[in-house]
Amino acid sequence: MNVTHTRPRTTRTAALAAALAAVLLAGTACSTKADGKSTDDGADGVKAGPGVSDKAIRLGALTDLTGPYATLGKSIVQAQQMWADETNAAGGICGRKVEIVVKDHGYDVQKAVTAYADISPDVVALPQVIGSPVVAALLDDIQRDHILTFPQAWAASLLGKDSVQVLGTTYDLDMIAAVDFLTRTKKIAKGDTIGHVYFEGDYGANALEGSQWAAGQAGMKVVGQKIKATDTDLSAQVSALNKAGVKAVLISAGPAQTASLAGVAAARGLKVPIVSSAPGYAPQLMKTPAAAALEAMVHVASAAPAVSSELPGVRKMVASYTEKYPGQPVDSGVLSGYNAAQLLGADLKKACEGGSLTREAVVKAHRSQSNADTGLGMPQNFTDVSAPASRSTYVLKPDAKAVGGLVGVEEAHQAPGVDAYLSARG
Repeated sequence: MNVTHTRPRTTRTAALAAALAAVLLAGTACSTKADGKSTDDGADGVKAGPGVSDKAIRLGALTDLTGPYATLGKSIVQAQQMWADETNAAGGICGRKVEIVVKDHGYDVQKAVTAYADISPDVVALPQVIGSPVVAALLDDIQRDHILTFPQAWAASLLGKDSVQVLGTTYDLDMIAAVDFLTRTKKIAKGDTIGHVYFEGDYGANALEGSQWAAGQAGMKVVGQKIKATDTDLSAQVSALNKAGVKAVLISAGPAQTASLAGVAAARGLKVPIVSSAPGYAPQLMKTPAAAALEAMVHVASAAPAVSSELPGVRKMVASYTEKYPGQPVDSGVLSGYNAAQLLGADLKKACEGGSLTREAVVKAHRSQSNADTGLGMPQNFTDVSAPASRSTYVLKPDAKAVGGLVGVEEAHQAPGVDAYLSARG
């Protein structure tokens, strides 16, 4: 008797539980869609995902506003916000407004890891992550989460990840171009010794790979001087390089280190040409005591043109930025940040056209682009995850009177041997 009564009760209980579960699931779907994390179709039929709602697309920025690249970080943040404002004024992307959530890590890897954990559930992509050490620490998480990420870092170690896109060249290619420039302009010759001052970590190590390879090909040798981001007095390094009899110096560090190197070298009679990686220069240096030495001795190897370039896209960007942020320096960070934002905007539009704004769809849209051109420099190929997006480097020179404190010396071109180097590196 108990058995016959229990079975109907169990059936009724199961039915009630199923109905309750359905209600809860429906409620969850509604609430998830409201906070922008739905994987269901939006009202317009576009499939959504984390960071995307019917009204907004949320992007994230892990930047440095208080560390060694604070001036660069500020410029990138402002340039990308300018792009977002312009985009929204024109109707947004896929009928949605663009929002950028900014987190300052101060070039501290642990702070960056914490910041990523904080914002990653609520963004679809990261158009800015400053620092090779930071990106390296986040690589596995970024890959796992399928978040399209544009590092403001150019180490070759960041290649090979579907969700991570190094824009332009890598540090090693720029240093190969630097050695080629010094050789072609007869500033160095076979048998000479080149100094290379470089940050510890992926940035400096990758730059050193390029300089050593190029020097070896040219019959020269490199004397390396590894430093930390906190080392801002390079007197000891200059003494060591002077003693080694270097005929030129490469530097892959920050602006403070470049200023110290040039200033100390000039003061001690080591008046040799210096070529800096792009992150090692900022226009603010032209207001320091090292300005004269910088103008006399330094060139910059860069994947991007100078912001004083006559390219129509660059001129338009500079005019807009100057109007939006009067009195703010227009440096390489403005160009780099705006270019990255425009490229990501194109990816989002392409993903929308395909009917999906999920993270995976955005990555797929990005990787389908073989000739991405924002008008702010060289076109880029994003289809090969293991290869640099560009192989061409500009050579620039400090100029206190120019917008951004730099002028172009040589247009972007691929240095001889780059293909062979990349093939050998595999």
